Amino acid sequence: MGLIKITQIKSTIDRNKRQKETIKALGLGKINRSVEVEATPQILGMIGKVQHLLKVEDK
Repeated sequence: MGLIKITQIKSTIDRNKRQKETIKALGLGKINRSVEVEATPQILGMIGKVQHLLKVEDK
């Protein structure tokens, strides 16, 4: 697995509670905030659930 950079590009306003909690669990919460995380199956699953709010780049 490698590192991936995740950037939040859309707001969580008017999103359901599970999507808001997933964004928080990824270490995000504000637009244009980025984190670098290891690409584990758990992280990739969370990204898949909120991919419409994120931009994902390989590192």
